[in-house]
Amino acid sequence: MSASEPQTEGLERRYKRPESVLILVCTRIGEVLLMERTRPHGFWQSVTGSLHWGESAPAAAARELTEETGLDAGHRLLDLRRGEHFPIIPPWRARYAPGAHVNREHWFMLELASRRTIRLDPAEHRQCRWLNAEQAARRASSWTNRKLIREWMLNR
Repeated sequence: MSASEPQTEGLERRYKRPESVLILVCTRIGEVLLMERTRPHGFWQSVTGSLHWGESAPAAAARELTEETGLDAGHRLLDLRRGEHFPIIPPWRARYAPGAHVNREHWFMLELASRRTIRLDPAEHRQCRWLNAEQAARRASSWTNRKLIREWMLNR
């Protein structure tokens, strides 16, 4: 490690980076992919995941998309250059460095011509559904996910 590189080596081993991606996977006719997490039961979301130390948001979005769905976005993954900040809830705070209380979420979108078969990791997700955008906005468990779906619906 050179003197100019950030000193993250210890953090990489001990703490999760308080930065994540949210990827809205949708079809041209307005369907949105949502997946139910294994834990907590009943928690529905789009593709999400934390950035690894030293990883860019676009690289994390591409990695998470493939890990969670089996899809390869290639050049079609659109960086919306938007996102949100939200508090890290107390039950999850131990995963982060002691001073980390806020997560920064970067938003991306993948628009597909039509539905694709999704390959879920059973350790992470129980099931997935393609829903119309209004249903997806109601079902999404996180407020940032609902906000992105609603903004996408308005701008279509």
